Amino acid sequence: MRISLNTVTVKERWGLADCIEGCARHAIPGIAPWRDVLQAMGVEQAARHIRDAGLVVTGLCRGGMFPAADAAGRAAAIEDNRRAIEEAHAIGARCLVMVCGGLPPGSKDLPAAREMMRAGLHAILPEARAAGVTLALEPLHPMTCADRSVLSTLGQALDLCDELGEGTGVALDVYHVWWDPDLARQVARAASRIAAFHVCDWKVPTTDTVFDRGLPGEGVIDIKAIRHMVEQAGYTGGFAEVEILSKRWWTHDPDEVLGEIKRRHQTAV
Repeated sequence: MRISLNTVTVKERWGLADCIEGCARHAIPGIAPWRDVLQAMGVEQAARHIRDAGLVVTGLCRGGMFPAADAAGRAAAIEDNRRAIEEAHAIGARCLVMVCGGLPPGSKDLPAAREMMRAGLHAILPEARAAGVTLALEPLHPMTCADRSVLSTLGQALDLCDELGEGTGVALDVYHVWWDPDLARQVARAASRIAAFHVCDWKVPTTDTVFDRGLPGEGVIDIKAIRHMVEQAGYTGGFAEVEILSKRWWTHDPDEVLGEIKRRHQTAV
């Protein structure tokens, strides 16, 4: 698999233009922007710069965050997702990664939050289909269920894909799924619906469950085994997207980080 750089990996030091130029310097052929850096650069300018650099946009992160405390909040989330679809289309992203949202503030009603997620996905799917943008549902580790995503397993994500149909897939992030005892079966079930494959590592001890990811090879995830599962299932995307949310790595020089990513890609991915 070739490498794609998720821009959050160097977010403290580089904007999107820097990331694009860094990918070119390090011969990294793919990029996956987050919407904040995309909007800061300007969508049209970013699209031109990415095209001129010859980069493949493996995904745009992120859509989702549907559950809200009231109808106005849910409507605002849907409108923001429609804008995200437009942005993904404009930059030629292979998918829009969907982080679907946690419990609304003050709520303990998990089934209701999951229903809001379903309703939101149904609401934006026609626009995604019309734009040719795949909604890549990303299950997050259950530790994030309260505040980031009520979609916790690959099996849940695939059940939603079965329900929603054309225009949906899954984003498989090893950080979030490596622990799942049903992973092999669900990856095989996913087959061609794997729209993105994200790699990083789970450090032991982990000092922060969101912002202490390791580079591949720094932790306990058997990334090679999961990559083999994904390829055997029929993933044809050809990219392993490196997504490192790390307060530690964010302090390093981004060119050093990209060089280290390339080295570790050879041994740990």
